[in-house]
Amino acid sequence: MEFKDYYDILGVKPAATEAEIKTAYRKLARKYHPDKNKEAGAEEKFKAINEANEVLGDKEKRAAYDQLRAGGYRGGDQFRPPPDWAQQHGGGGFHFRDMGDDDVGGFSDFFESLFGREAGARAQRGPMRGRDVRAGVTIDLHTAYTGGKQRLAMRDTHGDRTLEVNIPAGILPGRVIRLSGQGEPGVQGGRPGDLLLEVQVRDDSRFRLEGKDVLVEVPVAPWEAALGAKVAVPTLGGHVELRIPAGSRSGRKLRLKGRGMPGSAPGDQIVSLSIRTPPAEDEKSRAAYAAFEKAFEGFDPRA
Repeated sequence: MEFKDYYDILGVKPAATEAEIKTAYRKLARKYHPDKNKEAGAEEKFKAINEANEVLGDKEKRAAYDQLRAGGYRGGDQFRPPPDWAQQHGGGGFHFRDMGDDDVGGFSDFFESLFGREAGARAQRGPMRGRDVRAGVTIDLHTAYTGGKQRLAMRDTHGDRTLEVNIPAGILPGRVIRLSGQGEPGVQGGRPGDLLLEVQVRDDSRFRLEGKDVLVEVPVAPWEAALGAKVAVPTLGGHVELRIPAGSRSGRKLRLKGRGMPGSAPGDQIVSLSIRTPPAEDEKSRAAYAAFEKAFEGFDPRA
């Protein structure tokens, strides 16, 4: 029987941390998963990866394995466990399989010689679905409003990768997009888990999101506020015409129904008016302000 170098199988160093072993396992298991890799030998490679992870991912098994490996064994060396190994480590002793008993779903003779058939059976209870992975993704407000497909670069347990994500129109911060099969790989042919992307919306220089409503500040001239006017107002869906009521003051809020985030019950756009005064840069404009002052003699803006 040949000694198996589990560190070599996972492509990590003997001093690798638990996190490094876990990351290496996830990457390789995803690469050689039978559902995705149909190349010759991929299934056997997948089983070897699972077996290596079963040992190196368990503190007690890893410590026992490292004790043996410290004796100078390397992958491919002829190996037979010490006589008292089974008693010391709870294994079932060395077992020869009957000729023709392929047992393709189980672990290798090497594993069972160290930890017993029962340990192998416990670790091989049939296909198991991979765990779901959670990650965050940040999109701009216009993408959240319009939706559509977007390629997103992200970093997770699989490393750096680019995914095409379908962004639903009107998605709000904190909502989750589920990408089926993009989570951790399954075990023994089990289907992979899902990737759960929690959405955050990037701040916008002009618009502000408040629930489903979109807030925007719109500057108006003093005469537009005093006399009333129709002005073009920006929305996430394009400009619309808004009627400014006569006698409006700075800070007044006007509502555009259904112009917020889309959905079965769309939000509104809240327009906050901001009165802006033109500069008095020449004699004509200064004279106009002087006439304005005279016309409103007695008006105290601080009263």
